[in-house]
Amino acid sequence: MKSAGPLLRRFSLALVALALLAGIAFVFLRSGPLAPVRVTVSEVERGSVSPSLFGIGTVEARRAYLIGPTVAGRVLRVLVDVGERVEPGQLLAEMDPVDLDARVASLDAAIARAASTVAASDAQRRDAQARRKVAEANAKRYEELGRQEFVSSSAVEIRVQESNSAIAATQAAEANLAGARQELSRLGAERDALLKQRANVRLVAPAAGVVTARDAEPGSTVVAGQAVLKLVEPASLWVRTRFDQGRSTGLAVGLPARIVRRSDPAVEHPGKVARLELLSDSVTEERIAQVGFDAIPAGLSVGEMAEVTLELPPAAEGPVVTNAAIARRGAETGVWVVADGGLRFQPIRVGATGLDGRVQVLEGVSAGDRVVVHAESELSARSRIRIVDSLPERAR
Repeated sequence: MKSAGPLLRRFSLALVALALLAGIAFVFLRSGPLAPVRVTVSEVERGSVSPSLFGIGTVEARRAYLIGPTVAGRVLRVLVDVGERVEPGQLLAEMDPVDLDARVASLDAAIARAASTVAASDAQRRDAQARRKVAEANAKRYEELGRQEFVSSSAVEIRVQESNSAIAATQAAEANLAGARQELSRLGAERDALLKQRANVRLVAPAAGVVTARDAEPGSTVVAGQAVLKLVEPASLWVRTRFDQGRSTGLAVGLPARIVRRSDPAVEHPGKVARLELLSDSVTEERIAQVGFDAIPAGLSVGEMAEVTLELPPAAEGPVVTNAAIARRGAETGVWVVADGGLRFQPIRVGATGLDGRVQVLEGVSAGDRVVVHAESELSARSRIRIVDSLPERAR
């Protein structure tokens, strides 16, 4: 009986050790490095994706005007302020004409003198033409008399010389008249240019719009082309929107759009793509489009942010997976397929993507295949998995 006690104790200790080892092994296999990875799965469906493009942009004016003088000068007065509506041809500001009026008066006097010179030159030309006719007639008559030997040859030469002199005088008078007329024309053109400068001191609205900036005050000196006022047409407002290049397939002019202003997120405004810019942003990898409103909303302001959603034509029917199921392994894009109790990575070629998170699969899987959606850790082909209904948010 005494020898049975130690044996029993050793046997009990062995059972406890085995139970402890079994517990450790169970825990190790259930939650240790060899434990299966918990995953959620879904079946590949057959359907069509209604792709959409989402972008963010700012409200801009399609037509904006910088109102300023064509020559340097001093601002005499500004008649409008920021926020005021103006009509076409309305006087907005005026520049100081300085000496333009005096220069126009001086040119008027010069033009009058040039006109008198033209008149005098024209009279001289007519007189020279009359003298030429008389000289030519006398020369012809003396040449005839000379052939009949009624007058000497020297007399004939004198009359011919008088005729040639009259011709030269006529040509000189005509040249003087042409020069006088050119001078008159030059002075007239100079006066027209001054009058245009004089008219340009009046800064008028080229179209109906709203004043958005007043950049100079009376007394300020501005250079040619410097803006005194800025004007935009409210009816020309649109949203300059940026879209991800990788998702911009199908982006085209005329696509319907839904526009939501950050200042009024509860209201959705219909619109459409009005223009695609040829130059994309190579830094942010975005394409830029101008999206117009079907009707300009009240209270719209230049520079405010807006969210734009474009509806693209539906893609062809085929296999569809959720975007969360798509994984990358090296340079390959694919999904983890659950089949025959194992796990394999299947490369796929994706097509259109919808804003609801569904992605069109062009090749790689078929409808009915089971794919991993979420996993609590990184997967490999050797991973043991345990399918669960859901995972904690932090485990995904």
